[in-house]
Amino acid sequence: MAALGLTFGFLLAGSLVYCFLIIFAAMRFRRVVPRSSAEPVSVLKPLSGADHGLETNLRSFFEQDYADFELIFAVRTEDDAAISVVRKLQSEHPGVAARLIVTGEPPYANAKVFSIDRMLAEARYSLLVMSDSDIRVDHGFLASIAAEFRDPAIALATCPYRAITGSSIWSELEALGMNTEFWGGVLVARMIEGMKFAVGPTIVARREVFPAIGGCERLKDYLAEDFVIGKLAAEAGCQVILARTVVEHHIGSETWKDTAAHRLRWVRSTRRSRPAGYAGQIFTYPLPLALLFCAVVPSSWPVLLITLVCRGFAAWAVARRVLATPVSWALLPLQDLVSFCFWIAGFFGNTIQWRGRRYWLREDGTFEVI
Repeated sequence: MAALGLTFGFLLAGSLVYCFLIIFAAMRFRRVVPRSSAEPVSVLKPLSGADHGLETNLRSFFEQDYADFELIFAVRTEDDAAISVVRKLQSEHPGVAARLIVTGEPPYANAKVFSIDRMLAEARYSLLVMSDSDIRVDHGFLASIAAEFRDPAIALATCPYRAITGSSIWSELEALGMNTEFWGGVLVARMIEGMKFAVGPTIVARREVFPAIGGCERLKDYLAEDFVIGKLAAEAGCQVILARTVVEHHIGSETWKDTAAHRLRWVRSTRRSRPAGYAGQIFTYPLPLALLFCAVVPSSWPVLLITLVCRGFAAWAVARRVLATPVSWALLPLQDLVSFCFWIAGFFGNTIQWRGRRYWLREDGTFEVI
């Protein structure tokens, strides 16, 4: 028991240090950028079905206060429910250059990469915004993100997102984890080693990045293509940044089954993308570690209070300072425990569910349809 207590004590100490790193990294992040750029932008939107809130999400891109941009949408089949939504918005905004293409079924596992490849061939401009269907932006988004690319050295950027929850408690917990735990990790990684990767549902890149990394052919077999495109770009000598422009990620009112499938896909993919980093995530769970330490050393319960305070400040720094979104304090301990359980589950299993299909996930992060 003494050895176990010493082990948990060491891990907890590291976790508390990590909390302070999060706070420091969040304080270094500046959210506002000057809005001054005239570079034309191509927005690439892969779609699959009419998810909840799709029309509002897409409308936010049609209503951009920006002089020169185009929207390109891609679906797999002619009967995709998203087509009617796009057609409606096209008719409401005839002055916006918007096109929709039908790609057909992808010849490889990652349908999103196939859609992006097809849209790249149609895009007219060099500055590309690749954004998922569940993203919503304000009217100044393109002006803001284009301003960040006034520096010609910048090649690729990840846009931070604030997760917007639905009405279910499972979606609330998932959003809380994204807005505190996940982005805390990204900010610390950025501060320590710089952006050697990309994450999230909105990535901005110059067209030249794709030939530099070997094109979509290099991405097509990976589940976490967002991470891989940033990793390959950094390895190719391209400058990768975390953008100052924050978007909204609407996750909907997910059931427990949906949330579990999503989180398992996420952790299993992350473990294969960064194996050492995934193991190191043990330090990102201060509250579960404090509970384990107190269970082994009952007289150490004051440490639990200290941990709650440190975790609370770290969560506040990321959610409020960086993402400008509130923290659900009552749910924070539960979220951390749930997330810790999924982290453990990530070490087991090789299959995932994604948009109604089942895939086999290999150790190198590539995957295939079962």
